[in-house]
Amino acid sequence: MDHQRVIRDVTVRLPMASSALEACRWTVTALSRHTPATISVLLAVHDRLRCVAATGAWQVFATVPARTGIVGRVHATGVAAVVPDVTADPDYLPVRPDVTAELCVPVLDPAGRAIGVLDLQWSESTDLASWCEVAQRLADRLGSRIAALGGPPAETRSEKLLRHAAALSSAPTEGEVLGVAADAAREVSTLSTAVLVLGGQLGPPPAAPDGLELRLRAELAKAGPVALDRIVDRAHRYGAGYTLGEAGHPPTADYRPLIRAGVHTLVAVPVGPAEAGGVLLVADERALRPDPTTVSLMELLAGQAWTSIDRLRTLTRLREQASSDPLTGLRHTGPFGQRIAAATPGRTALLAIDVDGFKTVNDTYGHQAGDRVLVGLARALEAALRHGDELYRIGGDEFVAVIEVSRPEEAVRIAERLTEAARRIGRTISVGVALPRPGESPDRALKRADQALYAVKRHGRDGVRLSAA
Repeated sequence: MDHQRVIRDVTVRLPMASSALEACRWTVTALSRHTPATISVLLAVHDRLRCVAATGAWQVFATVPARTGIVGRVHATGVAAVVPDVTADPDYLPVRPDVTAELCVPVLDPAGRAIGVLDLQWSESTDLASWCEVAQRLADRLGSRIAALGGPPAETRSEKLLRHAAALSSAPTEGEVLGVAADAAREVSTLSTAVLVLGGQLGPPPAAPDGLELRLRAELAKAGPVALDRIVDRAHRYGAGYTLGEAGHPPTADYRPLIRAGVHTLVAVPVGPAEAGGVLLVADERALRPDPTTVSLMELLAGQAWTSIDRLRTLTRLREQASSDPLTGLRHTGPFGQRIAAATPGRTALLAIDVDGFKTVNDTYGHQAGDRVLVGLARALEAALRHGDELYRIGGDEFVAVIEVSRPEEAVRIAERLTEAARRIGRTISVGVALPRPGESPDRALKRADQALYAVKRHGRDGVRLSAA
């Protein structure tokens, strides 16, 4: 192989390339005439290596995360990798099942910074050492041409949207979803300001809001919920809208708070359903002309943001259902076990509560009547407890209150308040009280409360008993 000829053939057209992508594709196409290798050029775009030109494989990796694979290693270190046996290299990314050797060299700009890699993979024996020198010289010339053309291609707006969509789907809270969506709207639209209004509230501000964003938030807050509702309603009633940046045409009255803030360019996109959603406002104080593609991207972003919010709300509902009694809404056995496990000896009191004569209600009037009794009693007991006291339903007609007290007599007084609350709605309850002892397990403390409760039952019900200390 005439290495000089390879270099000449590959690089002869580089000066005529009008873009970085064109330079990469010419390099790969010309180089493929001299070797059967699988050839690819990957350039750094944001936080990934993106394959911008390739040949010799049925499928290639479109993007490779930073520092992943041999290509990621070479890009991170700026040092070429010569791998005679890919099966011995843990970083090898399988492109073809018959590949045996790989050569990857960094594509450097004139300042020596790695902006990508040139990668070759063979399925037959080859002189890797001589090819390494050739590949590096080609990569250097390619890097110089890419730098002269302005560097690697920037992320497209669609690529930015996809990147932010991944961040939206992994955001752990609704507030973070709103923040990520606003950041994405600014970056994808190239407008300076984005505010997401949801449930009559503004999403969190960015870390360093610009002047327009500060004014916009202040004006919306001053305008109040009615004005916000009108802006949201307009978006949901008529769909997404945008300004044309034309002077002499007054804005609709709904947007007066935005105009007072200094907005001259606006994209307004509905978020979620009309009855529960909001609006994404993307704005700028410059008079620009957003195109329909920008609006479409904002609509996609708003849809993804709402999907993420709806997912978080669904998860919250499922957690609440898993930790609460569906009939009374009280917390039940799972949270109760966690709560009594954290009981403070001598300070936390457990009040075991049983409804007197409940079986008779069910047997005489049916389970629906019994359910009404339980719901009414749960509300009455909750109202009789102090702020911070907790009430759990742990069985059919069994409740437990967990309260913090300074002495046992205080717990007894609160238990008596519960019996009075039950009497006021025409029911009676029996209550056993126990305070966990030092070193005593929560289960043992609850058992003592139960024993005190059954002592009340044996002595006529409708009363309170404190377990022996």
